[in-house]
Amino acid sequence: MSLGQASSAEEIINHLRSRGSQDNLAGMARFGISTETALGLSNVELHKVARLVKVDHRRALELWQSGIREARILAAYTADPKALTPDEARRWAADCNSWELVDTVADIFVAARFEHDLIPEFAADEREFVRRTAFAMIATAAVHLKKEPDATLLSWLPLIEAHSGDARNFVKKAVNWALRQIGKRNVACHGPALQLAKRLAQSSEPAARWTGKDAVRELESEKVLARLGRA
Repeated sequence: MSLGQASSAEEIINHLRSRGSQDNLAGMARFGISTETALGLSNVELHKVARLVKVDHRRALELWQSGIREARILAAYTADPKALTPDEARRWAADCNSWELVDTVADIFVAARFEHDLIPEFAADEREFVRRTAFAMIATAAVHLKKEPDATLLSWLPLIEAHSGDARNFVKKAVNWALRQIGKRNVACHGPALQLAKRLAQSSEPAARWTGKDAVRELESEKVLARLGRA
């Protein structure tokens, strides 16, 4: 099947089904990826499909509605950040059932510039993958929003501290990721992030203590200090 910009959601899904690999599903499961609706295509393959079919927001919404893991990742790759609405983002976040899908949609949520409204909202949500979305967005913003004032990133440190005790695996790892990415952003962010990491490392809560110690280890590493000119 030849795919292009005019391809429909149905045609794309049929193509994905034809390329599925049962052998890949076991590997995905080992990495904590939900395989209930997965076809077994790698993200490298999905990026190739995305380049062929290009951006089409309406079609991306249809792909998402399919519930298929690969179609949903492709939806995130081919949705238009300028057309995405906050309510669509909320629905997508609520539908996420794996860290992989969360981290993929977090990119487009930040590209759509929903970080100011949705990060605090998602962080307050008790659902594991919705809360993870908040901290995946922080990590993404720290790397990609290079023109955003450092004050914005630093304003999220209290959220990181507030939820550092959430021991659920996929939240804990995202909180840690967000803290490390803020700390690695530049010298101005490094100090406050490291200070928080050291405070968390002394916490009586196991999840917070793990996050703090792991972040201190990276933020005080020779590699990070050298890149920031603090070696």
